[in-house]
Amino acid sequence: MRFLWPELLWLLLLLPLLALAYLDMLRRKKKAAIRYASLRLIREALGRGPGVRRHVPPLLFLLAMAAAILALARPSATVVLPAEHATLILAIDVSLSMRATDVLPNRLSAAQAAAKQFVADLPKNVRVGLVTFAGTAAVVQAPTADREQLAAAIDRFELQRATATGSGLLVSLATLLPEAGIDIEPVLFDNEWSHMNPGGAAAPLDRSRAAKKLPKPVPPGSYDSGAIIMLSDGRRTSGPDPVEVAKLAADLGVRVHTVGFGTREGGEVAGTGGWSFYARLDEEALKAVARTTGGEYFQAASAGELGKVYKDLHAKLGLEKKEEEVSALFSGAAAVLVLLAALLSLLWFYRRA
Repeated sequence: MRFLWPELLWLLLLLPLLALAYLDMLRRKKKAAIRYASLRLIREALGRGPGVRRHVPPLLFLLAMAAAILALARPSATVVLPAEHATLILAIDVSLSMRATDVLPNRLSAAQAAAKQFVADLPKNVRVGLVTFAGTAAVVQAPTADREQLAAAIDRFELQRATATGSGLLVSLATLLPEAGIDIEPVLFDNEWSHMNPGGAAAPLDRSRAAKKLPKPVPPGSYDSGAIIMLSDGRRTSGPDPVEVAKLAADLGVRVHTVGFGTREGGEVAGTGGWSFYARLDEEALKAVARTTGGEYFQAASAGELGKVYKDLHAKLGLEKKEEEVSALFSGAAAVLVLLAALLSLLWFYRRA
């Protein structure tokens, strides 16, 4: 919690003075009572005294003063509220490794089912866009709130060769922030990145080519109107380095949550002509992307685990943090305490004439 007018907090020093004044008043009353010849006669005339409860109304009044002073200092706090509007981009790997059956019935079918359930459970005001990536990346569904349209687009996923994780992330970023002026063509179709050996090093991303209107960098994760969720099951074999693209996303404040799908041991994928290959996660790259952008990394080794990951993401993405002034809460507390002090004084100490 912070205060917009912290200088007014000095008024809290008045509270100990009020407490001392109250104690001095009690001392004076006690001294005046000693002047009577017989205190016993006074007690019998007045009946049983109020005891300790006589101090309750003054204490409540003192607390009310403290709450009122805090309200004057205009306190603000970070509160979690339902997101009023948001756009999510689902970037899903459709490389041939998604045909592996270490996740039943296979990785792609399980990913499609989980994605459709995730989309269906989102609030109606959340728009969702779909991006698929393999050798390159493409928008298969522009951001929309139409759940049936999204489900149909998910069902149309088709497997392709290679894995361009960085391209998928770049296209997702351009789809989420069209106003940023991200030019994807020089990156997606440059020969420098179009053919690479598995695990080969990619050239650094030229941001002047990727984002011509790139504004001044903002804190990572500060963009609260949308996010990217990227699911991949393998290693980059073409396209730009996803960690380099993640730096661009971080400069734009976009949070990227990554999901590593498949068992850590990997799965065998049958190819054409009797050959096969082994598909294994690149967790380090996915963790680096999430860490760079202020997102989170999740690992799912089964369809059930993937469903749980999406549920966790649903809970996080349906809410947003905002800095809100909470002076009204302290003002209300002060009013309640004053009224309570007055009510107790009337109930306990009011004497009819």
